[in-house]
Amino acid sequence: MTATIAVADRAPVLARTRATKMARSAHAYVRGSTKQFYEWLAASPAAARVPQGPQIWICGDCHIGNLGPLADADGHVDVQIRDLDQTVIGNPAHDLIRLALSLETAARGADLPGVMTARMIEAMIEGYALALADPDDRMLAPEPQAVRTVRRNAMGRRWRHLSRERIAGEDSCIPLGRKFWPLSARERSAIEALFGRSSIRKATLNLFDHEPGGQLRVVDAAYWRKGCSSLGSLRYAVIVDVGDAGKPGDLALIDIKEAVRTVVPVAQGAAMPRDRAERVVTGARALSPNLGDRMIATRLLGKPVVLRELAPQDLKLEVSQFSRDEAVEAARYLAYVVGVAHARQMDAVTRDSWRCELQRRHDAQLDAPSWLWDSVVSLAARHEAGYLDFCRTYALSDPG
Repeated sequence: MTATIAVADRAPVLARTRATKMARSAHAYVRGSTKQFYEWLAASPAAARVPQGPQIWICGDCHIGNLGPLADADGHVDVQIRDLDQTVIGNPAHDLIRLALSLETAARGADLPGVMTARMIEAMIEGYALALADPDDRMLAPEPQAVRTVRRNAMGRRWRHLSRERIAGEDSCIPLGRKFWPLSARERSAIEALFGRSSIRKATLNLFDHEPGGQLRVVDAAYWRKGCSSLGSLRYAVIVDVGDAGKPGDLALIDIKEAVRTVVPVAQGAAMPRDRAERVVTGARALSPNLGDRMIATRLLGKPVVLRELAPQDLKLEVSQFSRDEAVEAARYLAYVVGVAHARQMDAVTRDSWRCELQRRHDAQLDAPSWLWDSVVSLAARHEAGYLDFCRTYALSDPG
């Protein structure tokens, strides 16, 4: 890919990039098939038995890759949900099913036996129930070694680490090439104008705990070919110089991402922001305060976008980081993280009621609700067929 790709030529390249990512593995296909997931779930024989949980903000796209260490405004690091593009007020059971499916595909990709998937789903319910029992007691579900290692590494990261990882350098210039593409004159002007607005300037300075009258300057910007399901939407990387008046500034990386339409079922009568960017930020603040407090909803080029500070401590948990011995422990812990995000939105009575509903046993052979197991079995079959059909279409479009 050359660095001279024109704006008009982006769409087909981005579509091909998305298809290539999804074709890499069955687990990767989960990331880009959120819409199909809910269609398949609605058609599943188990759909009628999925319990209707309390109306709260849910992730909507709760797969393993959307969980990881996130820094708060003071630099403290917690493992939380890290992508809220599809967040809505909906049924928390949907997050559990989505997470369970991603664990199942990850287990199969790692050549783990099916009995391991059964144990992972059992552990999920255990971890989630622990969070509902007491979301403030972080000792209830100890971190797996792999998670502990990633979080500790995250705590020691600084700008130089973020710069090397995200933009392949330590200076203030974004290198154009395969990952970053040049902006059109219209895009560059719009981004300059965006950070020139008084409201955005103040909000951005506040993100970095600088004085309202401090300096804010766009150093460099580029189109960012990043993500999977969001490819094709607006996405920009912006390096800004922030600082207080009369003092040297600090470089920071801002991710500007278009807020897309949600494909997740919304709870009947739910009152959500009509603006898509406001929806994302509101959901993020409810589910992942470390992230939500570092996001700004606004508009760019006539579209709703979310500005997010990319902190050096923000990392992704990868399936490959978990050993076979850690698979069940990891499932318990990740479900616990999701449970904490849900539980912080409920009062004690609601938490207890929802926990009792989830812990009802419907299958004498499996220590987990049969609606969850049956949903995963049905979705796994549909997902596998969908993935193979997708790969066939992908191969036919480019035999090489």
